[in-house]
Amino acid sequence: MNWTIFAVFITAWVLIGLATGIWMARRGHDPRWTLIAVILGPLFIPVAYERVERRPRSVSSEPIAMWGSEPDGTGSLRVMVGIDGSAESDHALRIARRLFEPGGGVLELVAVVSYDDGGKDETEALHVAKQRLAAAAAAMESTPVGMTVLAGPAGESLRWFAGERGADVLVVGRRGRGMSNRILGSVAEHLSGHCPIPVLVVAPEDR
Repeated sequence: MNWTIFAVFITAWVLIGLATGIWMARRGHDPRWTLIAVILGPLFIPVAYERVERRPRSVSSEPIAMWGSEPDGTGSLRVMVGIDGSAESDHALRIARRLFEPGGGVLELVAVVSYDDGGKDETEALHVAKQRLAAAAAAMESTPVGMTVLAGPAGESLRWFAGERGADVLVVGRRGRGMSNRILGSVAEHLSGHCPIPVLVVAPEDR
């Protein structure tokens, strides 16, 4: 057996699977698919193409009665805030409240889960996302607040939903440029370059 050819074959097999798994993760699916993709290699490509979803969708929603797709006539600024449980998103929410609550802002808190966690059955990730939103909403005082969980790629989902809901501004926290951001992409960068409504990107608190 020619071990060089065998090594090249195995390397190509793993790299094709890894690239396919990362593509699925970037498209809003659970990153754990990458492990299966590495094992199956090129055989996983048709599976990924058939399984991947193309559009974000709403999984759970408790909307604000005064927030529709058209301006409500009250002059309230409709502020959408991305919530993911990180220190950065908590800081972004505090900044949003500081800036917009005094002027009568209306907040909609939005979390995003993978397509795989946004199915018919409630997964642990979906349950955690709902609890996270409920805890953030409970901390509000007199501000009208709604909660929504979306399924899909985080940046694309927030961009789509902000447009669907007619938000006036979208607020998100920005993380450091770690390895996960390089591989899976930065939500803040995606929104800054593609969102049709104003985006407030809040830097980490220590900056």
